[in-house]
Amino acid sequence: MSLKEKRIYIAGSSGMVGGAISRHLRDAGYRNLILPSSTELDLIDQVAVKRFFSEQKPEIVILAAAKVGGILANNQFRAEFLYNNLMIEANVIHEAFANDVEKLIFLGSSCIYPKLAPQPIIEEYLLSGQLEPTNEPYAIAKIAGIKLCESYFRQYGANFYSVMPTNLYGPNDNFDLATSHVIPALIRKFHQAKLEGASEVTVWGTGSPLREFLFVEDLAEAIVILMENTDAEAIYGQGISHVNIGCGNDISIGKLAKLIGEIVGFEGGIKFDATKPDGTPRKLLDVTRLTEMGWTATTSVEYGLRQTYDWFLKHSA
Repeated sequence: MSLKEKRIYIAGSSGMVGGAISRHLRDAGYRNLILPSSTELDLIDQVAVKRFFSEQKPEIVILAAAKVGGILANNQFRAEFLYNNLMIEANVIHEAFANDVEKLIFLGSSCIYPKLAPQPIIEEYLLSGQLEPTNEPYAIAKIAGIKLCESYFRQYGANFYSVMPTNLYGPNDNFDLATSHVIPALIRKFHQAKLEGASEVTVWGTGSPLREFLFVEDLAEAIVILMENTDAEAIYGQGISHVNIGCGNDISIGKLAKLIGEIVGFEGGIKFDATKPDGTPRKLLDVTRLTEMGWTATTSVEYGLRQTYDWFLKHSA
């Protein structure tokens, strides 16, 4: 059976990341995709996940499902971020093993790295220092998922491995100000300010932190290439537990806010609220290993932001 005939389950296919991966797989000629929504399959329900794997028999699993959010949501709902993500990962990864899944790719998050990790961040810096306190529960859950994949490989030879995307954005992002990440939050803030004729937009923090942002369509392309060409042995054989996925450059939150304001067409000023947390001072992934595997991001931040704002305008009514 060819790879394109395999039964591929994308956990989280209704979200921004899972949806992009599903689109890229379809564009690449994959037709045997299993894409249950969160209402059709509750990944926190162990019995439901067990039944799903027994009935559907996926051969490849891409685990993109997670409870996600920005600094505010991570800090307010610490128990839910830890519990929900632990349960999702444990249920899916274990049932993939129990049902002889041929390959599983688990998507983590760059918040797994220490708050003050040297820059750019190489894969070996995992568990080398203290985590950023505001998203520590989410980071711990993702680290557990990485180690669960690694443990099933080392104990049983399961072809399970993890990838660590940097900060993601793009079509179908979450634009709720209470739970969103920085880019969708800023897009909504500047858009609302423009509509209301406001003279100023307030942005959390000092504007000085540096962040790397990857367009979600680029991530999806990388996942498909890894799925087709990379097995667990190629990852763990390098003495690492996962591989970074990023674009290799970063931008300050201040410059990002200014760029989003220009794209939206907001003509007022920007105020930075230094009483609000900045989070990690800088977070830039070293993507040397990914580049050596044959993939490099191609979408500029400006182009990606324009595409994201266009999507927001079409879906915000």
